[in-house]
Amino acid sequence: MRLSVVTTLYKSERYIEEFHRRMTAAASELTDDYEIVMVDDGSPDQSLETALRLARRDRRLRIVELSRNFGHHKAIMTGLAHATGDLVFLIDSDLEEDPAWLSMFHATMRSEAADVIYGVQARRQGSLGDRLTGALYYATINSMLEFPIPRNVMTVRLMTARYVSQLVRHRDREICLAALWVMTGFRQIPVSVTKVSRGTSTYSFRKRVSVVVNAVTSFSNRPLVYIFYMGAAIMVTATLAAAILAWLVLFHGYGVAGWPSLVISVWFLGGTTIFCLGVIGMYLSKIFIETKDRPYTVVRARYPDPPAGSDD
Repeated sequence: MRLSVVTTLYKSERYIEEFHRRMTAAASELTDDYEIVMVDDGSPDQSLETALRLARRDRRLRIVELSRNFGHHKAIMTGLAHATGDLVFLIDSDLEEDPAWLSMFHATMRSEAADVIYGVQARRQGSLGDRLTGALYYATINSMLEFPIPRNVMTVRLMTARYVSQLVRHRDREICLAALWVMTGFRQIPVSVTKVSRGTSTYSFRKRVSVVVNAVTSFSNRPLVYIFYMGAAIMVTATLAAAILAWLVLFHGYGVAGWPSLVISVWFLGGTTIFCLGVIGMYLSKIFIETKDRPYTVVRARYPDPPAGSDD
């Protein structure tokens, strides 16, 4: 059995050496035939230099340096594409996810005959605001998707090579990895684990909102369907209101004062129109980006250098 461990580096300098030590110990308990693939996602600190120092001492450590910061999910997909193992263990390098879980995940995979064993938080970490926004995120996403994303799903997971080979076939330029994991299929089993909090997340509120919008517009056409129904509802409401006003004027001599209701109607319909155009614009933007067929990451260098003529 050959094992590949895949992780990404972004502002990870202070964790790398400890992560490498603990990950090496966990992998060694499982097999002597393993590799650790670290993807430097344009980290602004000394993460790459620290990883290179470790690589000079550990021949099992491979480093993929991206030309700039492309984002966590795209860096993960790049690392998975470079993995060569029969099993692939994906984990973040900040030690919020314990490398020692590898043994438990492997035992579960064997007993369940599964292709993917993934971690879910037993209890979501963070402040009350973080927990509330997390719950809102999953409620919003899953109300729009045909295949629900497991609540409090984590990055950490053990996967078979056949699953990974199909996962990396997805070439989406706008990646929502949690949705891709689910829609790829195969037999996937969750394992409840306790995540350690290491402080402030690199995911700001703006980034989290962006993730929700990206996931919905990448995997669901329901917002477009909702626009149709909303337009139909406005038309029906306006027709009924017009009929009622005409009835009041013709049969009861009721005069219509006018301007407050007119102003409210103009603002409401104008806002609705702009909102609907914005949603349609996001979908058009997706089409524009996807049709360019650009690579979602650019590799600047790989360490150690692959042999001449190798595709790796």
